[in-house]
Amino acid sequence: MTRTQSPAASVDEVATGRTTSIDTRASAGAVGARTRVRRALDDESFALTFGAFAFAGSAIVAIFVFWGRELPIDGRHSLGEFAAIAGAVAAAAGFATSRLRPHRDRPTDMRAADGTRYWWFDLVALSAAYAAIALLGWIGVATILDHSFVGATVFASPAVVLAAASTALSAYLAFVSGANLTPRHLSLVLAVFLVVGMVTAMLSATDPQWWQMNLSALGITHDISALTFNVTLIVSGVIVTTIARFGTATLPSATDADRRRRGTVRGLFVLLGALLACVGLFPVDRFFLVHNTVATGMCVAFAVLVVGLPWLIPTMPKVFVALGFVYVGVIVILAVLFSAGIYNLTAVELVSALLIFSWIILFLRNAHPAVRA
Repeated sequence: MTRTQSPAASVDEVATGRTTSIDTRASAGAVGARTRVRRALDDESFALTFGAFAFAGSAIVAIFVFWGRELPIDGRHSLGEFAAIAGAVAAAAGFATSRLRPHRDRPTDMRAADGTRYWWFDLVALSAAYAAIALLGWIGVATILDHSFVGATVFASPAVVLAAASTALSAYLAFVSGANLTPRHLSLVLAVFLVVGMVTAMLSATDPQWWQMNLSALGITHDISALTFNVTLIVSGVIVTTIARFGTATLPSATDADRRRRGTVRGLFVLLGALLACVGLFPVDRFFLVHNTVATGMCVAFAVLVVGLPWLIPTMPKVFVALGFVYVGVIVILAVLFSAGIYNLTAVELVSALLIFSWIILFLRNAHPAVRA
């Protein structure tokens, strides 16, 4: 004898099932939210603790270095020099610690949310970038303060506190940044690093008329500006090669054709980064031909990437594709104006660099979802 189910019972069961499904999703969402909040609190606590240790360690070293002295704000054996070096070490250590520290909700092999694995090369490169940002940033701050307080010196006691505080701040910010690292965040790291490095190189240039030659003139002197300029370009190139993998990780890869297109985009980004690093490795005064070749090659690689983007990544927003064509057109117009003697080379290089790197930053924001690494 077959049992017949009443319509009312069926409706009740369906309604109950739907309610259970909704309750399950709501419960999972609540658990995920609690996990994110707990992880954020854990990261903040670790960052504060790490900053406190950096403060104490820097203060102890500064006491032995500064005791009984009056320190200049900027220059050799100055407060700014100590803060820059200590801040660089603390920033590198803070970033590396945040990435290597195991999380309860993150695998210990350092994988991004999209499954892309972080290699030791990426960890070293990004740690160096954070160290360079702290180093150049504190040098720039010291230079500005030295020009603001001409002839002023700092006594040992306040110098110890200032040096320890700057070190702790560098460690804290690098740790928090590393704990919340995303591919989009890498674009901000690149932007901050470039701005800090270039401004520091300009501020520390001994030749105030360097801009009458070209931007690369910052890298041909024998002072701190040359080292700053060249290191900025080299480390920026390394960051771009790191971005090449993570910035293209979520591009379509369902078919062989998609994978080939993604590989082409990734290869062009790697080429951009390698050529940028070579601009810093080969100063124009000693390697004129090589320097100009790699600088021109970087612009060509950028143009190829922009022009080929509609075919390489058909899903890219049309507005962004059009913006890339506008950028390439502006660079071509600037080159024509330079050839006609209207603009000098420094203006062309500055605007071109601004356009290229802003395009890279916008590419990451359009190609990659906002996921935590």
